[in-house]
Amino acid sequence: MSLDLETAAKERGIKYFLVSYTDLFGTQRAKLVPAAAIGGACRNGAGFAGFATWLDMSPADPDLLAVPDPDGLIQLPWKPEVGWLPADLVMDGKPVAQGPRNILKRLIAEAARDGLQMKSGVECEFFLITPDGSAPADTADRQMKPCYDQSALMRRYDVIAEICDAMLALGWKPYQNDHEDANGQFEMNWDYDDALVTADRHAFFKYMTRSIAERHGLRATFMPKPFMDLTGSGCHAHVSLWRDGENVFADRSDPVGLSQAGHHFIGGLIHSADALAAITNPCVNSYKRINAPRTTSGATWAPNTVTYAGNNRTHMIRIPDGGRFEFRLADGAANPYLLQAAILAAGLDGLRHRRDPGPRLDINMYTDGHRVEGVKRLPLNMLDAMRALKASPVLNEALGAFVPSYLTLKHEEWNAYCRHLTQWERDTTLDC
Repeated sequence: MSLDLETAAKERGIKYFLVSYTDLFGTQRAKLVPAAAIGGACRNGAGFAGFATWLDMSPADPDLLAVPDPDGLIQLPWKPEVGWLPADLVMDGKPVAQGPRNILKRLIAEAARDGLQMKSGVECEFFLITPDGSAPADTADRQMKPCYDQSALMRRYDVIAEICDAMLALGWKPYQNDHEDANGQFEMNWDYDDALVTADRHAFFKYMTRSIAERHGLRATFMPKPFMDLTGSGCHAHVSLWRDGENVFADRSDPVGLSQAGHHFIGGLIHSADALAAITNPCVNSYKRINAPRTTSGATWAPNTVTYAGNNRTHMIRIPDGGRFEFRLADGAANPYLLQAAILAAGLDGLRHRRDPGPRLDINMYTDGHRVEGVKRLPLNMLDAMRALKASPVLNEALGAFVPSYLTLKHEEWNAYCRHLTQWERDTTLDC
């Protein structure tokens, strides 16, 4: 039985609810609903004009209704009189096929028909920067190799601790926080869970991190590559598959502890990797991270080839220990729901077709990758990734009407980018 929100509001002192959905570009949209009116919003949905957000709709379309999921309620730790509610999109009485949360729920149900449940955790990297976005906010954070720098971490103790305290209060079981490989960059980790729970928490984490940073006079960004000389922000996903409480991926007899099903799941990701990039690396800036030259720290920590290995961070997929793998392609701009949906769609295809991931390459891909023949490289830019998605029968079948809608909007974004003239172009071609 779902939580009764009117009762919960009285018991918890909630005055307003943020009925929230995430559009195709990962932007969170919401309406602020008084607690006295939440019953009506649950029955009928909160109304939006879909065309006014990043959805493939027109002004002539009927109301887009966001129907809140009471079981996803999160009370804002820094403003407890407000409750955040993830919502599912409905139009004309039917689920909206391009709605990111709807897509993930449909794929979860598809997996459940085979008795399978995907569990995942995400590693959200972000920068704390100046309000104008021009530089890392901590001017003393200058080390060439700043990863895990204790002093830089503690100079941002107030922000990081407030975010972590919030996760502790929410029951997310956070377990590690660190300064990452770039100046001004951080990562915060919490426990893995069902893919939908993780997606909801991922969406809320991004909102919470930005909000708490603003309270401290800072700006948080999940932009993949905000500074060309510094390591970009990834969003690594750790994935396992379960049936009846047992980890389907676990196999102690395997050299890396991964079952045949786990290898087939990885095979599905490798098979569809170039098309997946259009979803997991969704913006022009994404390809400055996965195709970047060496950074000041000495490595980008991002993949550029479609390969997998054991406990080796130079590959697209890493198997750190038995029963799970780490998908390292996605970046900070990834839509929380589409990230999980894309992984599950490609992985289920790998299981059904028993896709072979090929040989494990336990080498340093950054230094020795050029010696390996026949290795597929990741797309060089967003347009190449979009073309791969359009041509992918696997993802078109699994994601349905989402794909053409997404590509319509992404082509508009690409064309807008192409209309932009950079200073580099002027500096290098004015005298041609």
